[in-house]
Amino acid sequence: MTPDTADRPQMSVEDFEELARRAPRELRTRLKFLGGKLCIRHGPLDVDEFEELAAVAPETVRLEYINGKVRVKAMPDGNHTSIYMWLLRQCMQQRPDLDLAPERGVKAEAYRKGRARTDGFLAPVDHFTGHREWSDPDGALMAVEITSHDHDTDTDQRDRIDKPIGYAAADIPVYLLVDRDNNTVTVFSEPKDGRYQQASSYPWGATVAVPHPVGITLDTEKLKNYAD
Repeated sequence: MTPDTADRPQMSVEDFEELARRAPRELRTRLKFLGGKLCIRHGPLDVDEFEELAAVAPETVRLEYINGKVRVKAMPDGNHTSIYMWLLRQCMQQRPDLDLAPERGVKAEAYRKGRARTDGFLAPVDHFTGHREWSDPDGALMAVEITSHDHDTDTDQRDRIDKPIGYAAADIPVYLLVDRDNNTVTVFSEPKDGRYQQASSYPWGATVAVPHPVGITLDTEKLKNYAD
């Protein structure tokens, strides 16, 4: 995290007000905007309440439910989008039988109690046909997260700690983390008992082998163009 990100709000006052206006009546009074962050009064929401809130959120507010807490995910900037497109091209070239769906919601964590918005979710072609906002993880091969700088003060906890646990608990075979703070690519694999048994980090510029069942090799030299 760059030094000034801690001083930036998760969302604008206008976005919060719009979210509160759209929220179901029984949830409206539980929403609070404190220090630039979305807070929940009177204890945490349960997963059904979260889905109700997320369903009515404005397009500029992307909500997740991670480790029992409502989180606000930053909107992607240009470098974030370029990194996603770089990965998409490599996946399409090496595995044309798979789709890398952007910004796909997934039911994560044990017993599918989490709701994560992946930056990319890799699965067989047409796997997501007929799915609603939140997909079951069954049959998907890889979740992808690309860290954000933009007013995202929860990156360390969410992308580097909570999401590896949540994706492993949902038995997603591979979690790929492109870390823009550290200029690294980390490959988590072999989920067992709610934890990935393998986690290997590589500097941008290295050749990264993404293991079975994904089975692709990433040339990460181009990521250096997106350092910021």
